[in-house]
Amino acid sequence: MTAQDEIVIYHNPACGTSRNTLALLREKGFDPKIVEYLKEGWTKDQLIALAARMGVSPREFLRERGTKAVELGLTDPTTSDEAIVAAMILDPILVNRPIVSTPKGAALCRPAELVLGLL
Repeated sequence: MTAQDEIVIYHNPACGTSRNTLALLREKGFDPKIVEYLKEGWTKDQLIALAARMGVSPREFLRERGTKAVELGLTDPTTSDEAIVAAMILDPILVNRPIVSTPKGAALCRPAELVLGLL
């Protein structure tokens, strides 16, 4: 397996930043595995592992805009990471995007150019 095989983008094709990040990866000669997480969904293990690789809490990649995060109480500072992860599993749109994972680490690539640090 080459390093290229280990590049994964958790992608939403409706998101401009996600499309730009994918285009940037391809422009740099990479053909990442594309995970359309809105179709495939998330598991608790996936989300916890991504948070650990990114060195952040699930709250730090919770998407608020265009979601029910506020309405569900997920932005309340007292809401636990476990509750946030459970909500992300039930409603995958609550995960901000795009997240890219490479052998060098993982990051929420907003703006898209942040992916360059992972290559």
